Amino acid sequence: MLHVTLPGTGGTMPMKNRWLCTGLMQYEGVSLLIDCGEGTQIAIKEGGGKLHSIALLLITHLHADHISGLPGLLLSMGNEGRTNPLTIIGPIGITQVVTALRVIAPELPFDIYITEWTDPEQTVSTAGFTVTGFALRHTLPCLGYTVEIPRVGKFDVEKATQKSVPLAVWSLLQKQKSAEYQGMIYQQSDVLGSPRKGLKVTYCTDTRPLEIIADQAQNADLFICEGMYGEEEKIHKAVETGHMTFREAAMLASAANPKTLWLTHFSPSLSAPSVYLTHAKNIFENTVCGFDGIHTNLSFE
Repeated sequence: MLHVTLPGTGGTMPMKNRWLCTGLMQYEGVSLLIDCGEGTQIAIKEGGGKLHSIALLLITHLHADHISGLPGLLLSMGNEGRTNPLTIIGPIGITQVVTALRVIAPELPFDIYITEWTDPEQTVSTAGFTVTGFALRHTLPCLGYTVEIPRVGKFDVEKATQKSVPLAVWSLLQKQKSAEYQGMIYQQSDVLGSPRKGLKVTYCTDTRPLEIIADQAQNADLFICEGMYGEEEKIHKAVETGHMTFREAAMLASAANPKTLWLTHFSPSLSAPSVYLTHAKNIFENTVCGFDGIHTNLSFE
């Protein structure tokens, strides 16, 4: 089961009733965090999340509302006695910005590993997650992320028997890639059928609509997309600032066919986003207006 929550859903600046946009996913006790604006550690705790479980931090881009909360997050982790390393992935420039922000958080009881992604599309498997970053169109380099939990095939007794795999390693090969027995190496592929459908969440904010977004979100279990503006008349502002309207997000969802669309990253001027929800639902029915603390559990079929 993959637990997904949005500790914050705001854009530009935190508000009295809305933290800055961030996403948190947890699988088998390990968490992945997307973006870290001002006050993110508070938003996570208010939503019941645990800082110590975060193994991977994905940064979409280097505007302050998506990364300026990093020193506070790191210091809070350190104050809780964290010793496990933290991996940070982000677009070009992430190393320079993280290094600069750490001037006020110089001594931490855990290591930080920074990976700077410069290709239009990159994939890494770590901490139980398979993450694909893809280039978006904003006012500076920006990445969207697809997070997947792969699922191996079912154990195939007939296949294992045909491959003469000893019964002693059957159990091991259902959990690991290979196993040794009496000097012979046996592979997981010797005992498992074709991979089964896993879980998939696509997350993108701060961008104009792009075909690659719909491609990445194709048949996703959950598509989390920015809806900076609910008002149709603000389309020109969306174009100017590199954002989207509710309608544009819904059009991407209609093309991608995810199970559910969550809107997030609302403009500070949008005090009641749900008022404009019909603009999206008229295009993609299963659209939900995100709010701080919204959460769901995604299960394998």
